[in-house]
Amino acid sequence: MATPRNSLRGFLTHAKSALRAAIDSSQRVTFVIGNESADLDSMSCSILYAYIRSMSPPKTAFTPLYVPITNIPASDIQLRPEYLAVFKHANIESKHLITLDDLPALSDIESKLAPQNTKWILVDHNALQGQLGKIYSDRVVGVIDHHDDEGKVTQETGDEPRVIEKTGSCTSLVTNYCRPAWELLSGSALSSGAAHAQGDSLSADAVVVKRWDADIAQLGLASILIDTANLQDENKTTEHDRKAAEYLEAKVMLCPQLAPTFDRTSFYKEINAAKKDIGGLKLQDILRKDYKQWHQGGQKLGVSSVVKCIDFLQKKAGEEGSAESSDAAFLQALESFAKERELDLYTIMTTSTSAKGEFQRELLLWAFNDNAASAAKQFAKDSSDELGLKDWQGSSIADGSHGNGQWRKVWWQRQVQHSRKRVAPLLRETMT
Repeated sequence: MATPRNSLRGFLTHAKSALRAAIDSSQRVTFVIGNESADLDSMSCSILYAYIRSMSPPKTAFTPLYVPITNIPASDIQLRPEYLAVFKHANIESKHLITLDDLPALSDIESKLAPQNTKWILVDHNALQGQLGKIYSDRVVGVIDHHDDEGKVTQETGDEPRVIEKTGSCTSLVTNYCRPAWELLSGSALSSGAAHAQGDSLSADAVVVKRWDADIAQLGLASILIDTANLQDENKTTEHDRKAAEYLEAKVMLCPQLAPTFDRTSFYKEINAAKKDIGGLKLQDILRKDYKQWHQGGQKLGVSSVVKCIDFLQKKAGEEGSAESSDAAFLQALESFAKERELDLYTIMTTSTSAKGEFQRELLLWAFNDNAASAAKQFAKDSSDELGLKDWQGSSIADGSHGNGQWRKVWWQRQVQHSRKRVAPLLRETMT
């Protein structure tokens, strides 16, 4: 039986309660989970898919309720100020998110959440990573993603999607996939007796339904606008993104409470400013805020995406550390971060705006042993032209060789259209 139509807040509250009951009584659960960086895109598209799907599940669905998992501990929500900015528009709070804390502890997750009692839909990634991946990879039954296909999800997914296409935002793919079901839901609610339009004015129930649609639409729209720079980034924005954004914005404009004052550009600027407001975070938190890692060829790669330049990070390290220089403090912080995660290769990708107002990227790559150094040097050789790698003229952190098999290099990445979606696969290709 489908979940009754509800607000986003009501749906998440119900899903969290249902998950607890399912774990306690060994019932079946269908999860929708984003990637481990848990950026705005991953969070929003997992919720959007689960919300629409739960109210219009396939007849053969493993369970009628789809539970969206934001792939971080609840404590890490505070590292994402853009979440809080969007939540105000979606009429939810941090406590409504379902996070890794709502799953059993890893030490006994397999006994309390038996693999055969679960199915998993992946959004914004197509290979389940980490401990969850070790236990539940065989239970993945669907995917919607915009990264390179790693070939981990079966080609036959039945009534669940297998959509892997290049877009600026994965939420665009989710929106377009869910659109037919969403239209049926909204149309059914608005044409029912309870939500009947009376003359030239909407009934109270019809207004409520339109507000529910607008809440979830703003959650999705924020993600698409952030990932495409308000649909202005020609290197990222695709027709999928434009189509989805137009649809979601129309949902907002159908809401009587929001339509008179909503402005897409102002909305984008608000969320984008919140995303970049990381000055109050500790350096270690900045590095893990948007972090992903992979195992490849017996080695482990970690990549942090940061919305500030390396100079900012060095200054932050100098203020926090006890080393004689900001350079030394910065390197100590990076090494500590990498060692804590047992990384062989660690990369920082930065984005910032130059003094002339131009978008720019930096790329720092640090290899911690001989095998990793070989991979790093091969990456530099093979990818230099594609990424437009140019020597970064700065401090000693850019030095290319060190003892104990280590190797480190920093570049300007002049081909700025290439984000982690492209750089990470290029790195993994050399890790054999």
